[in-house]
Amino acid sequence: MTSVHTSARTPTGGKPSDAPVRPITWAMLSRALSVPLILGLVCFLPAVIAAQPGSGVRDTAYWLQLVLTCYAGARLATMILSTRRRLLQGVFWMFVYIAMGVAPFAQVVIGQTPTPMVGPRQDLVTAIAMILVGCAAYDLGALLASRRPLRRRAPSARGPGQGPARAHPVRLRLLVLLAFAASAFYVLKLGGPAVFFSSRQEINETVAASGVVTEGSNVGSAFIKGFGQVPALLALLFYTRRLATSRRARRTPSTVLVWVALAALNLVVNNPVSNARYWFLTVLMAFVFTAFPSSAAFYRTVLTTGVVGALVVFPYADRFRYEEGGERPVQSASVFDPLVTKDYDQMVMFANTISWVDTRGHTYGRQLTGSALFFVPRAVWSGKPEDTGVRVGQWMGLRMTNLSAPLWTEFWVDLGPAGMVGGMALIGYAAARTDRRYALAVTRAGPGSGSVLAIAAPLIAGYTFILLRGPLLQAVGKLAIAALCLVLITTFREQRAARRR
Repeated sequence: MTSVHTSARTPTGGKPSDAPVRPITWAMLSRALSVPLILGLVCFLPAVIAAQPGSGVRDTAYWLQLVLTCYAGARLATMILSTRRRLLQGVFWMFVYIAMGVAPFAQVVIGQTPTPMVGPRQDLVTAIAMILVGCAAYDLGALLASRRPLRRRAPSARGPGQGPARAHPVRLRLLVLLAFAASAFYVLKLGGPAVFFSSRQEINETVAASGVVTEGSNVGSAFIKGFGQVPALLALLFYTRRLATSRRARRTPSTVLVWVALAALNLVVNNPVSNARYWFLTVLMAFVFTAFPSSAAFYRTVLTTGVVGALVVFPYADRFRYEEGGERPVQSASVFDPLVTKDYDQMVMFANTISWVDTRGHTYGRQLTGSALFFVPRAVWSGKPEDTGVRVGQWMGLRMTNLSAPLWTEFWVDLGPAGMVGGMALIGYAAARTDRRYALAVTRAGPGSGSVLAIAAPLIAGYTFILLRGPLLQAVGKLAIAALCLVLITTFREQRAARRR
């Protein structure tokens, strides 16, 4: 790491000072430069939004939303300034701060929401309060995880020659072959690489015309897209980590050539033109945190610039969603207008979901079961539940039902307030434990370039945006394919994994 050293001699050329001189590192500089932005997260940005003109009523919902925004900003600041790289927790709080804090607060102040709210104002108050409670439960779960020490198993506990999860060298090569084969089938099925640089609309129309989509079921298209994209991404991540951590790999032409080929493949199937913004954000974050696994400065930079990107860049990143002449015009008189008129409907959809549950009742596990059994076609399971966002949108009488269903709402619909609190606490616990194990996996003392956790954690961190935004039924498909690929290539044998270093 680059550092600036000061001389140990006195200005008069005398003996060196007895006090050690501490080098100024880029990590220290980035941390110091982050402080003004952190103050802006908690104080300045909420104050600027509160000063915006609008027809919003400053009632209980307003003050609860302000509290939630400041709370999420403070927790995000903690993640940025932490000496540990809390990858999953940092991404969680970045999402909460933007999608559940800043954006809904702007909507309350201006008095406009992206999706109409069909229920009473009290349902919005309940939604904001439950988001706050869920965030507190998440923090409680993370706190419990930090109090519990990580288990360090002795080699004999797993058997001779066994250790942490690694990618088996031969199976990793098979994953590379699977990636090229599945992606090639995906590209040919859609008519060639040119389609992937047109628009998402054309991609969807081509998939619909390919015959893999049956009426009322998207399982076929989900599998083609999933296997066409996920193995290619995973293979690229593994080879990226190998090049980032192994000098020998960087000097091996075959490894470099495979990486170049995988990078080119991902530029076709995982590019930002023909893919959803949330998926490309997953690809980008997974790649960045894999390529720079141990840089604390880079971790802080991603979190801080992510806030600016979500406010300024993300709402306008859908210009390739439609064909030329068909995209939605970008009209904005203020930097906060996109937060009111575009993608951030999570809070109002939670309020609408509360209204829907009040009229229909809880589903008691039915929605979560449908998400877990996403791979079952509707031709086999005629009563398979639809996406939570779709069901609420149909109940609202909307024609466009591609609506969000935040993870809080999935727990609320099935299990009520108690289930939501318990579910968020479990997620906080799992995220904190994963962050701690990931920190060990990316150190020099960790399991090296083939560490499965060093790949899985960045991928899950990027995919967190999709899981939190929902609906869960749409989100679990690619995650399940990634988990299947990781299971198939994982080994615990230390000797074989050590040969490829």
